[in-house]
Amino acid sequence: MDKNLFANVDDIVRSLYSGDVDQLFSKSHRYGVKIWIGTPEPPKVHYEAQVLGRHHVDGEEGLAVEIGLHCEHRDEAENESILNSLLERSKKWEPVLGEEASAGVFYGAENWRRLSDVWIEPDLSVDDIDVEIASRMTDYIETLQPLLPEDPT
Repeated sequence: MDKNLFANVDDIVRSLYSGDVDQLFSKSHRYGVKIWIGTPEPPKVHYEAQVLGRHHVDGEEGLAVEIGLHCEHRDEAENESILNSLLERSKKWEPVLGEEASAGVFYGAENWRRLSDVWIEPDLSVDDIDVEIASRMTDYIETLQPLLPEDPT
């Protein structure tokens, strides 16, 4: 895996994003990137692409990449409310995100929620994997952001 993979994903999302790029903020590291809209400080509701231990997903050894929306409030009910709001409007996002998008408890944090894809054992060394991840992340951002409550921080 290229040590700059997720920094590249960040740059590519910025080039694909159709909204105001000046409102797009991010933090990247070797194993992931967090992207959010609106304020310089990251809110509790944001988008991430990250490498996970596969054991978090299906109990098997290996790696997975998770891409999508995270709700990371301390209050589980608040996270659940945001996720339920999105699920109630699934007809608006399913045509873009498809069956690959799954909703549920965040991997490894019982009180957090997610709406995301999980890629099991992806080959992170193939050409254009950064473009594939960034494209999918942009799909999530552009599709879900208009459906979130006004202040989902």
